[in-house]
Amino acid sequence: MPIEPSPDRPRGVLSPVVTPFDRDLKPDGERLARHCRWLLDNDVGLAVFGTNSEANSMSVAEKLGLLDQLVAAGIPPARMMPGTGCCALTDSVEMTRHAVRLGCGGVLMLPPFYYKGVSDDGLFRNYAEIIERVGDKRLRIYLYHIPPVAQVPISLALIERLLKAYPGTIAGIKDSSGDWNNTQAMLERFQPQGFDVFAGSETFLLATLRGGGAGCISATANVNPGAIARLARAWQQPDADQQQAALDAVRKVFQSMPMIPALKATVAHFSGDPSWGMVRPPLVPLAETQVSALLSALEPTGFSMPGLRG
Repeated sequence: MPIEPSPDRPRGVLSPVVTPFDRDLKPDGERLARHCRWLLDNDVGLAVFGTNSEANSMSVAEKLGLLDQLVAAGIPPARMMPGTGCCALTDSVEMTRHAVRLGCGGVLMLPPFYYKGVSDDGLFRNYAEIIERVGDKRLRIYLYHIPPVAQVPISLALIERLLKAYPGTIAGIKDSSGDWNNTQAMLERFQPQGFDVFAGSETFLLATLRGGGAGCISATANVNPGAIARLARAWQQPDADQQQAALDAVRKVFQSMPMIPALKATVAHFSGDPSWGMVRPPLVPLAETQVSALLSALEPTGFSMPGLRG
């Protein structure tokens, strides 16, 4: 018999929130909190310290400080799913423990990604060590499968093994493989066990929801949150396929550019705050010609970011 998901578990749409930096390349917690509030107002949860947050360009201390600033600014921790997976086991433990203590709704956890070709045994040991060392029943881990970037995949066999060893604690996954067959296999094998499957892009949102999945965690939810969240709420409506096609058109524009600089350039333009365009090395901001091309390509889609400015 399928297990019903807990009502307090994250569902719907989450954004790997882009991180603002000042001229000295220091994270700006105040501007981050403003963007988080706007996303929440658009019914989008907060996967802070995800790939598109430039998480792996920040130190553990910087990320812990930002989490504290967000909570102090009134951002509800239950709406946050911070990325806590690091190459160093002790860093993952420190980040995860802090997120749990703050009351975050879950953590999104990359595998340790520096060493390639590691075995499922090694990855199981990594996750098991983190769970045991954190030692808190409130911990909910959402695995982060992004083989195009991490080059360290999370296999179906590993998920099955983790679910058996840590039921409830292993709560779900973000599948950023870009392979619908893989997402579908996760939905069919593990969603009935209460394991929440999130697509890694809104491109697969409708298919994921129709397959019983939880939603999506998507880069473009940073800039198109209202429309993506609308489909997550109305996926059973007659116009759902048309809504999906409209989302795909916007996504296609952003995928034609370097994603993180493009997201930040868009936030900079629609917020009237050019400092949002700043990225940390080794990334570089979009050139002015690229920004113009991006905005021109978005115009036919009717794209806008209402409520962002001010």
